[in-house]
Parts: sequence; C-alpha cells; structure tokens
Amino acid sequence: PRSHSCSAVPGPILGAKFPVPVLLPGPIPRPEAVGSGSTAQERNGEEKPRRSHTRRGCKRTARGSQQQRASPGQGGGRSSELGLPEQLRDGEKPHKCSECGKGFRWRSELVKHQRIHTGEQPYECGECGKRFRVISNLNTHQRTHTEERPYECDKCRKRFQTRAHLHRHYRTHTEERPYECPDCGKGFKQNSTLIKHRRIHTGERPYECDKCRKRFQTSSHLLMHYRTHLDERPYECPDCGQCFKRNSNLVRHQLIHTGERPYECDKCRKRFQSSSCLLQHYRTHTGERPYECPDCGKGFKQNSSLIIHRRIHTGERPYECDKCRKRFHTNSILVRHFRTHIDERPYECCICGKGFKRNSSLIIHRRIHTGERPYECDKCRKRFQRSSNLLLHYRTHIDERPYECHDCGKSFKENSHLKNLTFYICCHQSSLDNLGGLL
Repeated sequence: PRSHSCSAVPGPILGAKFPVPVLLPGPIPRPEAVGSGSTAQERNGEEKPRRSHTRRGCKRTARGSQQQRASPGQGGGRSSELGLPEQLRDGEKPHKCSECGKGFRWRSELVKHQRIHTGEQPYECGECGKRFRVISNLNTHQRTHTEERPYECDKCRKRFQTRAHLHRHYRTHTEERPYECPDCGKGFKQNSTLIKHRRIHTGERPYECDKCRKRFQTSSHLLMHYRTHLDERPYECPDCGQCFKRNSNLVRHQLIHTGERPYECDKCRKRFQSSSCLLQHYRTHTGERPYECPDCGKGFKQNSSLIIHRRIHTGERPYECDKCRKRFHTNSILVRHFRTHIDERPYECCICGKGFKRNSSLIIHRRIHTGERPYECDKCRKRFQRSSNLLLHYRTHIDERPYECHDCGKSFKENSHLKNLTFYICCHQSSLDNLGGLL
C-alpha cells in the first residue's frame, strides 16, 4: 500500500487515522495556500483534487483573520472541507432560528437566542439560586451579593455595577439626551423614559388594575393606585411613625421635621419644601395660568383648581356628609362642614386660647392681638384686617351698589343692608295685610 504523505497539503494533517481534520499549533495558513491544483489523499489512497476556498467574485484578502472567524468545532461560521471557516459576506447571517426565523452570524448567538423560546436558564447563582440565560447576566447579578462596583465615573467618582449604568449616569454630567420623541422632539436620557413619554401621544395605557379596571401608562402608577384598594402604607416616618403610600410623600413629610426648604424662588427668595410648591408660587410672579376651562375659558394656575372649578359646570358633588347626606364639590369643604356636627375646633389661638373650625378664621382672629392690617385702600390709604372689609370700604369711593332689591329695585353697597330692608318690608307688609283684613 502507498504511504500517506502530508506534503501535498501544507498546514493541516490529513490521513487515514484522522476522520476529522486537525490543525497544527500556530497560525492557520491562508486559503490561498491551497490552490486549485492541490490534492488531498483519501482513506483509500486515491487523490482527489481540491477547489480553491476563495469564493468566485470575492476579493482575496491579505489578512487571514477575516477568514478565521471561528475555529472548526466551535460553531462560528461554515467550515470548509479542510476545517477552515469560509469568509462570510458583510451582513450575512447563515444561522436561522427555527422558531421565529431570526438570523445570526454565529452559531453561539443562535444557541443563546433559542433559550428565549425554550426558557432554558443554565447559569445559576450560588448565593440565591436565581438562574440566567447567559453567563454575562449571572456575572452582573453576582455583584449584588459582593457589592462590587467596578465602573467609576471620572466626574464625581460614583461607582456602578455595570457599564450601562455608568453610561446612563454620565449623561447627568453632559446633559446628553440621545433619545428624541418623533412626535414632539423632546429629548430623553434613557430609552425607557422615551417609551413611557410616547404613551402621552398614543394614549396607550397598558397596565390595568384588576380591582376597578382603571388603566395606567406605567407599572409604577398602577402600583401606587393599587394601594388605594388595600390601604397599604409601606413607607413609615422614623420620627413620628406616620405611614405613607408613596416614598415621595414620606420624603416630603420628613422636611416638616427637619425644617428644610431646599427650593428657593429667584424672584423673592422665598423657600419651599417641594419643587411643585415652588412652581405654583412662581406663577404668582409671572401671572401664568396654563390650565384653562374648556367651558368658560377661565384660566387657573393649578390643574387641581381647574378640576374643582369644572364641577360648577357639571354640577358634580362627589363628597357626601355621612351625617346629613349633604354633598360638596371638594373634600376640604366637606371636612369643614363636618365640624358643624361635632363642633370640633382644632385651630386654637396661642394667645387667648379661643378655638376655631377653620385655620383661616384663626389667622384673621390673631390680627386682633397683633394689630396687623394687611389690606390697604389705594384711594385713601386706610388699612383693614380683612380683604372683605376693604372691598366694602372701596365701594364708598366708587358708589358701587351691587345688591339690588327685586321688589322695589333699590340698590345697596352691602348685602346685609339688602337683607335688613327685605326683613322690614316683609314685616310691615304682613302687618298692613292684617290691618286691611280687620277693616
């Protein structure tokens, strides 16, 4: 029998003992080295001509690394008969998922993808037993146990567990907003924020409450709403023990104990505990009323004020007194009314001890002790303790008489004067009627 020589094909060793081609250590020779006239010896000793591994119409490259994308047996690309992976065209994805048809450049990527369909999670955390589809996710997860934060911001030295978190944080320094809304052009630092924002334009509310079927744009809003059904208050103040449904409400509440007012108005230097209070206050300087009633066109500084106002048009009175069944437009008016049943006077004057049902009444009362008269007439500079007293006084200058008697047409500056006149007229009229009957 003929001896099997390897000299015919440089690089790979071919012979009867090796059913699968084996590569020698060292760099893989370029496919150009195996020309169209090269031969390889078969098991039976016959020689079979080999084709060139360079595809027709493709340029040869001097860099063998582009053709050596993966070694045989690793599932990188398609292998030639000599064990050399063929060069893939740009964008070519030969490995197709049998479930969804998605293509991949490397077989290893296909294997990872298929776990989405099979649900396989081969990588398990030794600490908590949680499983993952890919090992990189397991490595990232394990940092929650070790508290390792290998990625550091070079601006503020804050550290992060993943590169993605660092990259997202870095935008707080650069103000970069790479995710732009195609509808309104607003930019966002995170893609997830853009996705939530776009629901404003589409009206999509994918999260539904299984108690009342109300729908929400975000899962966090659904979670907060859900607590209204079970009255869960997981956030407790460590100072007074009061509990809240939202962490943001607890943070705002704690400012009462600390006295901190971190938000300052740049117009008058007044400070506020929350940014929303500052924004509402700022409109007193600008006069802005962005919330307009669609029924009468009246503008409001706060959306909540518009909601309450619209009940005038709709006649809605959603708050009912459980004592007398009287209904009210707002909860605050109901609370105030309820005190007429129990005679509760929670607002007490610290000087004389007199109690009041309303805080506004206490504020007005205290001016008796302090002598404060904050309301001044711009005509005569006379000052008053109440705005209602100033309004009554102002009519002495303009001779306005807004209260008119519907019986005789006489007008009055004060409503009390009209009521007194009506009372006397009614009494005199009844007396005259009785006298006429006797005659």
